[in-house]
Amino acid sequence: MSIIAITGHRPPEIGGFQLPNPTYNYICQEIEKILLKEKPIMAVSGMALGVDWYFINVCLKLKIPYLAAIPFEGQEKAWPKESQKTYNLLRKLAKAEIIVSAGGYSPEKMHIRNQFMVNKCDKLIAVYNGKQSGGTYQCLNYAKSKNKEIILIDPRLTPI
Repeated sequence: MSIIAITGHRPPEIGGFQLPNPTYNYICQEIEKILLKEKPIMAVSGMALGVDWYFINVCLKLKIPYLAAIPFEGQEKAWPKESQKTYNLLRKLAKAEIIVSAGGYSPEKMHIRNQFMVNKCDKLIAVYNGKQSGGTYQCLNYAKSKNKEIILIDPRLTPI
């Protein structure tokens, strides 16, 4: 009985915004394999575009409840209207949600959200391309510092 969270890259680093694409298909297949093996009682998503949404799509398919860990209210305000609609639907479908930080946008709120997710989970799936900077890299390092089990998916291994 475990809780699994995810960290990973945004669309430009994982095949782009046009879905489905080969990288999207590969990542979703890998997430599904992991979730079927691990059988978590809950999933935790940071609700950002990209990997966070791929994870939710697989959770919905497998009927795994998820917690929407929202870094701050209004995270979606700068996104295209269609993405905002999807975001609001995914919020409604969540088993629960938490606004991790009060107030509007600031970069550190993304890191605070990531730390919240790591602290909440037993295992972390990381869709990580090896880049040694950015939020995914920092989240991975935080998870390592907390001795969390990390399950890696390398999007560069997408079959062509």
